[in-house]
Amino acid sequence: MLTFTPGDSLAHRLDPRTKLLAQAAFAAAAFAHTTPRGLLGATVVAAAFLVAGWLSPLRAIRGYLPALPFLAAGPLISVVDVAVGSTALAWSIGVDPSAATGPLLASYRVLLILLVSAVYLHTTPVRDSRAAIQRLVPGRAGRLLGVGVALVFRFFPLLRADLRAVREASAARLGEERPLRERIRIVAAAGLRRAFGRADRLALALRARCFAWNPTLPVLRFGRLDVLGLLVVAALAGSIAL
Repeated sequence: MLTFTPGDSLAHRLDPRTKLLAQAAFAAAAFAHTTPRGLLGATVVAAAFLVAGWLSPLRAIRGYLPALPFLAAGPLISVVDVAVGSTALAWSIGVDPSAATGPLLASYRVLLILLVSAVYLHTTPVRDSRAAIQRLVPGRAGRLLGVGVALVFRFFPLLRADLRAVREASAARLGEERPLRERIRIVAAAGLRRAFGRADRLALALRARCFAWNPTLPVLRFGRLDVLGLLVVAALAGSIAL
């Protein structure tokens, strides 16, 4: 699971609002340029983001391992061509590799966007993310989004750790010898119990700390390096217009 890691890279020193704008501009540019040549340029830009954040591509990909099977499923399914005849028994299955080109490019485009978002998660504290969102989206809607992002960033890694602990405990008790359906039921039930328990403790902790919709957030300031980041945003926006 990707989380904030303290550091002194270029991306660490950027204002979180600049990084959010850069993410949005990159995603828009990636969906605007759908040709292999356009995705090649997007690959170069994504590599520059990784270098700016001192983040290894392998570590970024490991952080999104649960999503990789879904990205691979599209191209694999698209190559299978099922022809159904006039009767229920008159059907055949063929393989058309050329049909995978479009889904493969689409999956690769999503992977590039995930790599860029991994740089943001790696270089931005949760409090700064909340402050940036509440300043970009005014009013109560921005405060609601900020709270939601902060809770997800803090809560989701704990849920994954709980599920991993349940699976390890089940394996230590010879759970791997049970049928697959039984293993899924045990892990899911234990995971839900822990999730609801954490949610109850979180609600109690928020009340005990007098949770407020408008807390004192860190001060955000644009610096000289943010000029470089905004130039990158402008270049990506210009590539969409062109």
